[in-house]
Amino acid sequence: MLGVGELVGGVFDSYFKEGHPYKNYNLDKQGKGQFWAATINEKRKNDPEANSCNKLPFWVEEGETPKEPLAVSPKILAEYAYDELPVPSTEIELAPEGTTKVNLPTWAWLDKAKFKKVSVTASIPGSGLSATTTAEPVSLSIDPGTEDAETYPASGECPIEGGKIGVPRAKGTPADTDPPCGVKYLRSSDGDAYNLRATVTWKISWTSTTGEGGDLPEGQFGADQRVEVEEVQSINR
Repeated sequence: MLGVGELVGGVFDSYFKEGHPYKNYNLDKQGKGQFWAATINEKRKNDPEANSCNKLPFWVEEGETPKEPLAVSPKILAEYAYDELPVPSTEIELAPEGTTKVNLPTWAWLDKAKFKKVSVTASIPGSGLSATTTAEPVSLSIDPGTEDAETYPASGECPIEGGKIGVPRAKGTPADTDPPCGVKYLRSSDGDAYNLRATVTWKISWTSTTGEGGDLPEGQFGADQRVEVEEVQSINR
């Protein structure tokens, strides 16, 4: 009686070695193609369809696209590259820093050196197949963390203009000057702090060596920052 190991080994020998459908593991075609096998993206291993591809490794001629519906395509490579995009943490610059005053605007902007277009390329070695995914910041959304606040602009959406989102407050700018991007708190945080949430929307697109390309769903990445708000102190004489 054959053991499980012998049975499996026999199936593999027949499939890859004895001509059903491959002979001697296609060694005579070395450099003219390669075997493709199923693998799971570790970042998506819990997806319902992660284990859908259960075929034995199969041969693909050099320069050809696999006919297998679940085989890696340029778009799948683009989606894989999406997962690896080095998007910076969403921490905005504020002026004044740390503590701000009730009814005085706080200016907000992004570090232009950090928030710029980024790209990642994913490829299958030896196949000539690759895809490049690019993310470009397009807007900043500000949630003050309280209803007792106003945003600039009123929508809370700061668009990208001239390659940057918002502008730093210049020295000598009057304290009550409205910023192009920012927030004004209408009530103090009473010794605590508000959690201001800044979310950057990134436009995602891709291209590939096959000429295919297009857009992927926009990415939104946000983070909270604590902002202390104090009443303006006045002195009466």
